[in-house]
Amino acid sequence: MFVVHRQDLEAREREALSPDAALSEDSEGRAHSCDPDDLRTEYQRDRDKIIHCKAFRRLSHKTQVFLAPMGDHYRTRLTHTLEVAQISRTIARALALNEDLTEAIALGHDLGHTPFGHAGEDALCECLARATGWHGAGLPPRLFRHNLQSLRVVERIENEGRGLNLTAEVRDGIACHTGDQQAETLEGRIVALSDRIAYVNHDIDDAIRAGMLQADDLPAGPLAVLGSTHSARIQTMVEDCVHVSAQAGDVRMSPAVWEAMMELRAFLFDRVYHSPSVAGEVRKAHHVVRALFGYYLDRVDLVPDEYRALSDDYDVRAVTDFIAGMTDRYAIHLYESLFVPRSFVGEAGSEISGN
Repeated sequence: MFVVHRQDLEAREREALSPDAALSEDSEGRAHSCDPDDLRTEYQRDRDKIIHCKAFRRLSHKTQVFLAPMGDHYRTRLTHTLEVAQISRTIARALALNEDLTEAIALGHDLGHTPFGHAGEDALCECLARATGWHGAGLPPRLFRHNLQSLRVVERIENEGRGLNLTAEVRDGIACHTGDQQAETLEGRIVALSDRIAYVNHDIDDAIRAGMLQADDLPAGPLAVLGSTHSARIQTMVEDCVHVSAQAGDVRMSPAVWEAMMELRAFLFDRVYHSPSVAGEVRKAHHVVRALFGYYLDRVDLVPDEYRALSDDYDVRAVTDFIAGMTDRYAIHLYESLFVPRSFVGEAGSEISGN
């Protein structure tokens, strides 16, 4: 039986990938040097490091959009991550870019996401702003960003404070998957676009499943461009990205498809993300995060040692890392144990009232 070694895989990359691809043998390397693997390229190794880390496992119990949904088929932060990885790999493969690098970035892009999705992120922003002296009106400054927290997870928090020692290209793609700054590699830019393709489509699917939308509610204009079904819309976006990017030499969509996707995104904000039913749950999530942040900021000695050891004696940093790493159910359980009175059970097993 023939064995494929790392050098064979690197040779395949040189032969098969586009001149614009990031070759694993040309990586800028890791913060801490280590011997190369016998069987895996550097980017394959990064992918495996991410899959086996604790933060990746916690994604299965972190919210995507719907907080504590009653049903088995709603997206979680983990299933969202897997969908982003699948879309990213399809685009990268079609453009002869480095599929392994794309997959590693996609799998790591949300490792630093808070419990309760973007509601938790917004709540942490407010907590950090107030902890550092902000008392203004309106929205607080964005002192917490999940992409930078994802970078902190892989550089500092994981592996008992040693981090995962990922390559520079993967770290860059994770940090730049959202916001104004573009990733240095085309593979990282694919992940940033695939993240948007994934959530625009699967959030529509989840909203219909939740009864918040009907298929007929979706705006006709974007559907005429993208398609009337979940799979058709993804296929249109992916194929458009592939063909337009091949012509442009960069990761792009055509104006028509981009505008249609952004119109669907705006529709989701109006009808789903900011809807009264979601807003009510968002307020609860904000309350949980604010309560936990305040409690532990006043009692930093109760924050687990692993977070305090990484904070450089900065209490706000330790509390932020601790709360950002929580799953939804852990945060709720912790809130209940700290702030909700426990029931008292008598010898007969019946609940004892205060009367």
